[in-house]
Amino acid sequence: MSSKEETAILKRLEKLAVHNDPIDQKLYQQYDVKRGLRNANGTGVLVGLTRIGDVVGYEMQDGQKIAVPGRLVYRGYNVEDLIKDAEKNHQFGYEQCAYLLLFGELPNKDKLEAFSKYLGECRVLPSNFTEDMIMKAPSNDIMNKMARGVLASYSYDDDPENRSVANNIKQCIHLIARFSTLAAYGYQAKRRYYDNKSLFIHNPKPELSTAENFLRLIRSDKQYTRLEAEILDLALILHAEHGGGNNSSLTVHVVSSADTDTYSAMAAAVGSLKGRRHGGANIRVVEMMDDIKANVKDWTSEKEVSAYIKKIATKEAFDHSGLVYGMGHAVYTISDPREVLLKAKAKQLAKEKDCMEEFALYDLIEKVAPSIIQEVHHSDKRVCANVDFYSGFVYTMLNIPRELFTPIFAISRIAGWSAHRIEEIVSGGRIYRPAYKNISKERDFIPLMERK
Repeated sequence: MSSKEETAILKRLEKLAVHNDPIDQKLYQQYDVKRGLRNANGTGVLVGLTRIGDVVGYEMQDGQKIAVPGRLVYRGYNVEDLIKDAEKNHQFGYEQCAYLLLFGELPNKDKLEAFSKYLGECRVLPSNFTEDMIMKAPSNDIMNKMARGVLASYSYDDDPENRSVANNIKQCIHLIARFSTLAAYGYQAKRRYYDNKSLFIHNPKPELSTAENFLRLIRSDKQYTRLEAEILDLALILHAEHGGGNNSSLTVHVVSSADTDTYSAMAAAVGSLKGRRHGGANIRVVEMMDDIKANVKDWTSEKEVSAYIKKIATKEAFDHSGLVYGMGHAVYTISDPREVLLKAKAKQLAKEKDCMEEFALYDLIEKVAPSIIQEVHHSDKRVCANVDFYSGFVYTMLNIPRELFTPIFAISRIAGWSAHRIEEIVSGGRIYRPAYKNISKERDFIPLMERK
């Protein structure tokens, strides 16, 4: 079949699909469908219980949502306290965060050192994995490469189908350790085979943190500053978990509830996170900022910046979606605690990297965008900047290529996914089976030879 013939066939099939699948939007209200698993008041439909994390952006009083400053809680502890403690002790905190999410308690010094050492020893990929599974099948998209790497890990596991909690913990720890290596090597393969650039494969060093190792592996000279590693470590902590209701963590619960293996569940989560409505959002923020910087002459003018943000919100500029990327969140309204913490470090890094002019533009947009969004949408719902607004800017200042923005999210979130995987195995016990109402009518069957 020629490509022209295939294109013609696909166009016909596309017309059939578009013609037969649309659903009248009014029917969703008629049948009280919880679209996106959300209630009419914007709260999430309760489908499970968790001890792992909590996302607090409002409180319910007399049946009404009352907005409160955002809080992110891991195993009962405010993330801000975890970060302050790591900074006070001049430590990288992601490893402690992963331990807490997995096992439900804060490690003492000896336990943390033993866990960090174990992670470090597991960062090296199995023998021949890099050559056979990464270099021989490079991908232009690192997230797809990571998903393939996760599935391929099944073949290198001596006991992949063992569903015991102990074996699942071992598998999860190995994946937490290897995700940064999978992403870095996938990026290097992409550079070589798609960008025609030099290939650098460095071995991870077991004594280094996840953040340090990742920066070392993606750079030809293996060099990074302490501040760069600290800021990446902060980003990893802030992205490690966000409650069981986010799309990728829910995916882990759903797939795990079918009683499948760890690698299948985690590969599905990677696929979820890749989506532009989920983990890929920070790339859209950076692309939007490129557009703003190209079209706004005076970045310090609140009037000029506001006018262009309004054009974006009214679908007159950028991608004509009407979305001001990095603004708004399903739960947070007054503030996203991740954004608050990351912004403070972003300013510190901007001073070091001589990017204060850009930081000021971000700060100005964060100030004016919420009211513009409310005005355009005739809404009284409060809107705040979310973590995606500054994360892409931070990664750019760290000289991290855009194709690695979402993989960094995965490197971090594998800790939360692992905790949810284990929780589902221990406490789940029932396969997820929500209802979909069929709204098509039954039809009389037409024999093949009688069809037109």
